[in-house]
Amino acid sequence: MSVVEAMTMPPIEMLTERRLSPAELEQFSAPPRGKRTRVVITGIGAVTPIGLSIEDFWRGLLAGKSGIDRVTLFDSAPYRTRIAGEVKNFDPKKYIDPKEARRVGRVTLFALAAAKEATADAGFGAGFNENPRAGVMIGNAIGGFVEGIREHDIFLQKGPDRVSPFVPSAILPNMPAFYIASHLRARGPNSTISTACAAGTQAVGEAAEWIRHGVADVMLAGGAEAIISDIVFAAFGVMRAMSTRNDDPGHASRPFDKDRDGFVLGEGSAILVLEKLEHARARGAKIYAEVLGSASNSDAYHFAAPDPQAIGATMVMQQAMQNAGVTQEQISYINAHGTSTPLNDASESLAIKKAFGERAYQIPISSTKSMIGHSMGAAGAFEAAVCAMTIRDQKIHPTVNYETPDPACDLDYVPNVARDATVNVTLSNSFGLGGQNACLILGKYE
Repeated sequence: MSVVEAMTMPPIEMLTERRLSPAELEQFSAPPRGKRTRVVITGIGAVTPIGLSIEDFWRGLLAGKSGIDRVTLFDSAPYRTRIAGEVKNFDPKKYIDPKEARRVGRVTLFALAAAKEATADAGFGAGFNENPRAGVMIGNAIGGFVEGIREHDIFLQKGPDRVSPFVPSAILPNMPAFYIASHLRARGPNSTISTACAAGTQAVGEAAEWIRHGVADVMLAGGAEAIISDIVFAAFGVMRAMSTRNDDPGHASRPFDKDRDGFVLGEGSAILVLEKLEHARARGAKIYAEVLGSASNSDAYHFAAPDPQAIGATMVMQQAMQNAGVTQEQISYINAHGTSTPLNDASESLAIKKAFGERAYQIPISSTKSMIGHSMGAAGAFEAAVCAMTIRDQKIHPTVNYETPDPACDLDYVPNVARDATVNVTLSNSFGLGGQNACLILGKYE
């Protein structure tokens, strides 16, 4: 058990229930779908530990492929955890001038690569031609933190005159959004969401709302993260939050399994092109799925541990469904936050049962993190992309490494083998450090 869990985890039988009242739910309701702007997904790009494109990523997930292996980005020998979901064989020169690539953070390189793939996939060619109605919203946890630490070491060792003048372009959290806008010539609204592990999901949900409110016609939305480093491993190691299955990396991330022992850190980026339906139809764009609704809230409980009563997580799912105008019966797949930590997986399972009642046992659930690890601010964006692909192909990827059932996690986690299914409406959860909760609802385009 981690330090955080030891401080906060009550016996499972002590967990109590809290549901939103009809009056509370009403404030999150959206106008009838026919009376509000519809938003669709027309392009997807991804840079991941199991593939450098959305199609490679998706094929890897369906095959149950793990991208988790021994750390190569730094010398991990002194640390409790020595494994991670690293992006492999990534060549930034395919997406950006080599000289410019040296001036920006790894997180920005991932985001730019995914954005360029998504833009091309959506049929916008090389970009948006200075369009003031095309915007960008990207989520990440701490931007170019790794590059910041590196430059600080140079400062301490060699003095102030040896620090790079490009430190701001490498470390600021808004740089991925800026470079995407700059390279793709998108002059519309531009913003960065920094809500830890909920950032990617919240960025997609809020970008859709910008379109609904008439601020933009097209939004590039998603998340990016690149924080696999010694200082981060040291911090999470002290917290005892990460898996220490160093001799068996491919089986280390095991969400909902009784023998899970912590999360595995990942990295990468996923970007979606969101578009006003009329705009997409006018240009004959293909449509992956429709963004039906979203919600975000706070546990207001603890900086690292989820509320043991799962109040915030339960509420955010109820709020998202209300905002989307869908019922519990319409949800046909849940992409879980599913981090592989003892506390999170039990808490999320409880929240799903509280939000859905007996129906919870009928809904297939899977965790993308079982194969790529937990990429913090990029995680929800990966999972939004997964939900869109699930709707497109009517296939659900498995939760790998699920071997030993846990009485606290007794739902259908689609263990180990992909499944054909009828999926019309998906729900995706993200729960972040600081009690940040976000939920996204996608639907099959009709």
